[in-house]
Amino acid sequence: DLLLSNSCIPFLGSTEGLDFRTLLLDEERSRLLAGAKDHIFLLNLVDVNKNVKKIYWPAAKEKVELCKLAGKDAHTECANFIRVLQPYNRTHVYVCGTGAFHPLCGYIELG
Repeated sequence: DLLLSNSCIPFLGSTEGLDFRTLLLDEERSRLLAGAKDHIFLLNLVDVNKNVKKIYWPAAKEKVELCKLAGKDAHTECANFIRVLQPYNRTHVYVCGTGAFHPLCGYIELG
């Protein structure tokens, strides 16, 4: 219904089956951060398909192998699923992911 009424703009970058898990709205800069499987997206709130910035942040290969050896599914469990997007200060966001069952965190500069 939303598409038929032209009330929304679908995000075309999601065709990769990225399994979005967490969002952070930055109203001050009209941006949306979206955490997904192995990726963090920085989207424009006016048009989510305009000037999309993407960070590829996979789990380390050795952690993925350990995950698979533990009997986990390589496609649905052994990845870096971004779970935390938290403002840190005016210029950085604190980010954490599952890291194929070996969590990892870091900071992203929003400049």
